[in-house]
Amino acid sequence: MKKLMIFAVLAVFSASISGQGYVPGDEARDFRLKNVDESLVSLADFPDAKGFIVIFTTNHCPYAVAYEDRIIEMDKEFKSQGYPVIAINPNDPETYPADSFENMKVRAQKKGFTFPYLFDETQEIAKSYGAKRTPHVYLVAKESEKLVVKYMGAIDDNYQDASEVKEKYVANAIASLEAGKQVAPKETKAIGCSIKWK
Repeated sequence: MKKLMIFAVLAVFSASISGQGYVPGDEARDFRLKNVDESLVSLADFPDAKGFIVIFTTNHCPYAVAYEDRIIEMDKEFKSQGYPVIAINPNDPETYPADSFENMKVRAQKKGFTFPYLFDETQEIAKSYGAKRTPHVYLVAKESEKLVVKYMGAIDDNYQDASEVKEKYVANAIASLEAGKQVAPKETKAIGCSIKWK
């Protein structure tokens, strides 16, 4: 009996360590963060959206840079279907000055971002979601006034070359939602730079 109790305590303890952040099916939180245009943006500001492609990304990471054009294309394609991109920079600019809010403005203007690019200054949202890398995607859908995580992980299966992509994970997940089908896979490994925590 003692061994069983010890095992249960250890299981809870390990879950509390590894269980930070969301898993598919969890209810995601809304947020209110500063956009590069100085406005505050919340998911509640998009009442007509069916869901959101929330992407934790940043300025300097080569993986994030490699995906920028694809993220712009995703926003253009899926915003009209009700799934706009919401990009969030969670990196600590004290560690990486290239990821400062002022440099976010420069990057967004240079690339012509068509979506909000928000600064998670306290890193609270990245921690809530459980983001680990840049880029790290969370596809959330509205269900009965809740935001439910439907897919999380990578954008696709080839960060190096968009022309060599065989699996478009986010696009396929949205197609499944639109068809009323289960998303599969619901989770993949996010490939990118580690988030620079304070």
